[in-house]
Amino acid sequence: MAYIVRAIPGRTPQCPVPGAASASFPSPAPVPGHREAEEEEEDNEQEPAEIHLCVLWTSGFLGIAYYDTSDSTIHFMPDAPDHESLKLLQRASQEHKEPKRPEIIFLPSVDFGLEISKQRLLSGNYAFIPDSMTTTEKILFLSSVIPFDCLLTVRALGGLLKFLGRRRIGVELEDYNVSVPILGFKKFVLTHLVSIDQDTYSVLQIFKSESHPSVYKVASGLKEGLSLFGILNRCRCKWGEKLLRLWFTRPTLDLGELNSRLDVIQFFLLPQNLDMAQMLHRLLGHIKNVPLILKRMKLSHTKASDWQVLYKTVYSALGLRDACRSLPQAIQLFQDIAQEFSDDLHHIASLIGKVVDFEGSLAENRFTVLPNIDPDIDEKKRRLMGLPSFLTEVARKELENLDSRIPSCSVIYIPLIGFLLSIPRLPSMVEASDFEIEGLDFMFLSEEKLHYRSARTKELDALLGDLHCDIRDQETLWMYQLQCQVLARAAVLSRVLDLASRLDVLLALASAARDYGYSRPRYSPQLLGVRIQNGRHPLMELCARTFVPNSAECGGDRGRVKVITGPNSSGKSIYLKQVGLITFMALVGSFVPAEEAEIGAVDAIFTRIHSCESISLGLSTFMLDLNQVAKAVNNATKQSLVLIDEFGKGTNTLQLLPQGPLVQYLTMETCEDGDDLVFFYQVCEGIAKASHASHTAAQAGLPDQLLTRGKEVSDLIRSGKPIKPVKELLKEKQMENYQTLVDKFLKLDLEDPNLDLDLFMSQEVLPAATAIL
Repeated sequence: MAYIVRAIPGRTPQCPVPGAASASFPSPAPVPGHREAEEEEEDNEQEPAEIHLCVLWTSGFLGIAYYDTSDSTIHFMPDAPDHESLKLLQRASQEHKEPKRPEIIFLPSVDFGLEISKQRLLSGNYAFIPDSMTTTEKILFLSSVIPFDCLLTVRALGGLLKFLGRRRIGVELEDYNVSVPILGFKKFVLTHLVSIDQDTYSVLQIFKSESHPSVYKVASGLKEGLSLFGILNRCRCKWGEKLLRLWFTRPTLDLGELNSRLDVIQFFLLPQNLDMAQMLHRLLGHIKNVPLILKRMKLSHTKASDWQVLYKTVYSALGLRDACRSLPQAIQLFQDIAQEFSDDLHHIASLIGKVVDFEGSLAENRFTVLPNIDPDIDEKKRRLMGLPSFLTEVARKELENLDSRIPSCSVIYIPLIGFLLSIPRLPSMVEASDFEIEGLDFMFLSEEKLHYRSARTKELDALLGDLHCDIRDQETLWMYQLQCQVLARAAVLSRVLDLASRLDVLLALASAARDYGYSRPRYSPQLLGVRIQNGRHPLMELCARTFVPNSAECGGDRGRVKVITGPNSSGKSIYLKQVGLITFMALVGSFVPAEEAEIGAVDAIFTRIHSCESISLGLSTFMLDLNQVAKAVNNATKQSLVLIDEFGKGTNTLQLLPQGPLVQYLTMETCEDGDDLVFFYQVCEGIAKASHASHTAAQAGLPDQLLTRGKEVSDLIRSGKPIKPVKELLKEKQMENYQTLVDKFLKLDLEDPNLDLDLFMSQEVLPAATAIL
């Protein structure tokens, strides 16, 4: 689904959240909202601003971009998951008053093609990009501003550019070669949502997809690898897992929402509530895909198995309600389940349990009703069940009236056709005319059996009718009436799914917190940063035999910038990721792997940990690293958490930032034990005195001779002395050159009349002599 909304607000909307700001771009704009018409007392000479909003929704994800004529800037929101009801889009519109009559324009899907959208973005004429930039530099610059890994956002931006060019917004009266002015691209985030890009999700291993090891599932999709989502996902129902993934993709700053999640987790972590948590977890395993069943009911495509699934779901929901009524009603989730799981659920369960014959439905692969529901259906089923013996007696009487050459016959019942007399085909019955028997009406030949209507079969049709079809029709009517009863209470079932999935997620997080020893974080909106006491990496502690916890304090007026130095493999990268993961877990409402954690108003998490190599761009690794850092610089605020690992590696690492109130130097504690280097994996204040690169090289298996030479060169560089070749290596090389020159002379044939000594000396001897000297 894709469309453009054109709105003329009464005034330019203001930014609802702290947004990204940069030196070269204006401050970020808000979610595209709508304002009422200008009031009469406002300045009539001021031209009203127009907002052109492009919305693209597909496969459960939403992409939004809009153009604001007041500042000629395009604003975009990175891809975000959103339900079919577009609750996220509704939330965006609710943050501002809607216009009375917005103009809605639907565009063809071809205008939103991914490749053509990329071409429009890269080939656009933007005032903020200098003309002196090459094509490669322009691509690099735009990639630091626009998230090209967010495919829906790129398509929404491409569709918006197409619309602006077609309507020529703001340049309607100008020459056609004058393009719509675009003075910048800026990202916006909805109120209380934390901005996290795809690079951060990847490097922190929040999600990690791997190919399924089973050969039967290679083409069916991926499985979750070792990731934060993988170790916390203990949900019992599919919708709980979907909600957990949604929470992971929408970390929030809403303290009321976060604390309500933590209250439930803390309740189930109490030892006396363990049995209750396990019972609720078992009940949640029976909560199935109710929306799909309701959709089939609306289309009258209900399967026989759907009724039993729906019955178990409703019955389990009633069990959840009864259990939550015995729990403290001060916790909002328990109160909601106890109140909103109404008696309508009991009514649905009672109707299904009293009407539907689950075993019969599965056996016949259609909807069937239980006995004593409809006397007419019961009577017809009794007749149908008694037909075999009755028809055997009718066949015996029919055989008495047939030709003596016919050895046997039977009376059968075929739905939609009725009762027929079936006799075996005799050898004399060759032509169609041979099938005629006096007193019988020939119907058809099947499997060497001749089927006829007789006076008795016609009488049976009139007396018994088409029993099978009558029973199906009447049971179908019962199914339709039952579907109407269920669909009339669809809102309750939808609410059941919402609350049950929420309970499922919080039980899963409580289970993980109990097993891994997590603690409850605290939130301090006034704190610009985080404070973590003895934090642990949630993934690494599961893989290592022992894990050394470390604290982190990035708040207040001192030491907001931490610079960590230390040798390779000392734990610097793990420490950085640990801080990012603990902060992320707290912002989704989970307990965290730390003794204590105080989280400030973190509005975004940016990372520059892995270099994104690209041969096609032809740029250096350092240039690509700068591109990643530019994303953070262009979008980060004073409330953002930025994690940078080995930025600019390969340059002079001896030049550090001057230590001051905002900069604090940390290092990873180590100890030299002879030739061995012992890692303590403990963060402490200070600067690493040496890189201990030789120790890392030895662990990598480099030869001892090369390690010794490397230490010598390093000492010479540090002392400022010239580097000279190794004499032993030089002499060995000279002897090889001598031997090569002697071999050339020995191979020389002086008696050869075609020998040119001048050519031999110039091409063979002199180059070899130069190498020797």
